[in-house]
Amino acid sequence: MLRVLAVDDEKPALEELLYLLRRDPRVRSAEGATDATEALRRIGRALEAGPGGEEAIDVVFLDIHMAGLTGLDVARLLAGFARPPLIVFVTAHEGFAVQAFDLKAVDYVLKPVRTERLAEAVRRVADLTAPADRPGVAAAPEQIPVELGGVTRFVPVDAIAYVEAQGDYARLHTDEGSHLVRIPLSTLEERWAERGFVRIHRSHLVALGRIDELRLDAGATTVRVGSAELAVSRRHARQLRELLMRRVRG
Repeated sequence: MLRVLAVDDEKPALEELLYLLRRDPRVRSAEGATDATEALRRIGRALEAGPGGEEAIDVVFLDIHMAGLTGLDVARLLAGFARPPLIVFVTAHEGFAVQAFDLKAVDYVLKPVRTERLAEAVRRVADLTAPADRPGVAAAPEQIPVELGGVTRFVPVDAIAYVEAQGDYARLHTDEGSHLVRIPLSTLEERWAERGFVRIHRSHLVALGRIDELRLDAGATTVRVGSAELAVSRRHARQLRELLMRRVRG
C-alpha cells in the first residue's frame, strides 16, 4: 500500500489529483502540499522517520511549474538523498520529458489527468516498491520518454535493439519501429552500459543480447541485429568479439 504526497500550487488541480489517488486501492494514504517548500519540509520529516515511520512517503506526484522552486528543482534536491521517495511528474507541459528521464522519474503524466493513465502510473510505482521476494512481482523495467505527435510514451529500454546517432539526437530502434530523442549517444552509452549496451561505432550503440551475427569479411567487421547490418569500427571490434565470446561461455 502506497503512501503518497501530491504537490501542486493550483488548489483545484491538487484536490482532483488527491481524489483520484485516494480512489485507487493500491494507495494507503494521499496527502497534499501546495508549494515546493512545504513539500520538502514534509519529505524531510519522512526521511528522518525512516521507511517504517508514520510520516513515511513512498512516492511524490509532482507538478513542474510552480511558484518559487519548480518540480524539477525539488526532484534534483531529492536526488541527493540516499533513499528518496520515487517521483512521478504530473504536468500540463510536454517538453520536460527528457529532464524527467535524467532525474529517473518513474512516470510522466500529462494534464488533464485521466483516471486510467494515473492508474498506470500508480501501478508502476507499486511494482517498484513491492518486496523483491513477493511471488509474481517483478521490478518495472527502465523506460525512456519519447514524443509521438504531442503524446509522451515511455519505451522500455529492454525493447531497444540498437541506437543510432543523429547529431545531438539519438534514434532508438525497436522491433516495432524507431523513435528520435534529444539525448546524445554518448550519454546513453554511459547510462546503459550496465544494461548490456556496447558502442560498436561512433554512430551506433547496440544491445549485446540482440546481436544475431558477427561477420568478418575482407578485414571489415559487421554485426546483424534483426534485419539491420551495422558496421563495427576497428577500435571497437576486438572488445566486441571478447564480450560476445564471454557471453557465450557464460
